[in-house]
Amino acid sequence: MLGTPIRVLIVDDSALMRDMLTSVLSRDPGIEVVGTAADPFAAREAIKRLNPDVLTLDVEMPGMNGISFLEKLMALRPMPVVMVSTLTQTGAFTTLRALEIGAVDVVGKPSKASDLDKVAGELIDKIKIAAAANIGARRVVPEKAPARISAPPAPVGCSRTGAVIGIGASTGGVEAIRAVLTELPAEMPPILIVQHMPGQFTGSFADRLDGLSALHVKEAEDGEVLHPGTAYVAPGGRQFELGHIGPNLVCRIGSEERVSGHAPSVDVLFRSMARICPVNSLGVILTGMGRDGASGLLDIRLGGGHTIGQNEATSIVYGMPRAAFEIGAVERQLPLQSIAPYLAAAFSPATVEKAHA
Repeated sequence: MLGTPIRVLIVDDSALMRDMLTSVLSRDPGIEVVGTAADPFAAREAIKRLNPDVLTLDVEMPGMNGISFLEKLMALRPMPVVMVSTLTQTGAFTTLRALEIGAVDVVGKPSKASDLDKVAGELIDKIKIAAAANIGARRVVPEKAPARISAPPAPVGCSRTGAVIGIGASTGGVEAIRAVLTELPAEMPPILIVQHMPGQFTGSFADRLDGLSALHVKEAEDGEVLHPGTAYVAPGGRQFELGHIGPNLVCRIGSEERVSGHAPSVDVLFRSMARICPVNSLGVILTGMGRDGASGLLDIRLGGGHTIGQNEATSIVYGMPRAAFEIGAVERQLPLQSIAPYLAAAFSPATVEKAHA
């Protein structure tokens, strides 16, 4: 027997698009469109009256744009929101801002309404993920991280170079990665990042993090040598690995073929770290749907490296961290606010000096 359908409210200033979205979503028996609204003011009243499970929200609307409405909504009545807008395809910073504010995910609206069928499956999947998301996780994270936190032993060395940190995330990861990177000092080993995200967004994601963090953050390029104090974001749509040229560790940008359902795949990154620099790797798996990264994180742990998983209470979607934890890949499970202090402590000069004494 099917469970209760997910109740969806559609917010879009285009009557044609509201009709199209209603038609597409109504094809799935697990979704019920309970209403539509043409602007944020009508949406506010509809939310009170209909109490939907998920909101689809456009960006460009009269009176108040979708981003401003989303900010007010998340402050007063947090709920799962999937952004659906033409701006999500070209306005990458707008997209990232929506995800930082609290949107669970974003779907690019086709330029023609007749092309909506092309993203129908993606939209339906993301609405179902949003309905199950732990929206309250954003309120679990306090403003200040713990002052003291135990650190793992510092890595003991790699035959080619120093330590490497890998971070993997999916749904909810834009905010989680920002929360980690902005609390890290500049004096960190190279950090390699896989966030499931379309290719047109990853460069802007890196640029935004670069402006917020003490670290230098950039979109990774094939063959570039890794440097301390720098975080490298995998380009969307391509596999991303750790490689080496002589004594130097480098970024490797590979094929468009999906692994574990994704390009880039967290598993691909973590497996390359375990292969190239096993005892000197530290893998971190954050919020996200599915299992990508679990087996690769286990490879790091079995190879002698260290591993961290985000805990359930602070994960928007406790899928990837759960999968890793259940197979024994997670050495330490931590709340989001504790991950940056843990990493900073692990690679502090005092910890490294003690480990090599």
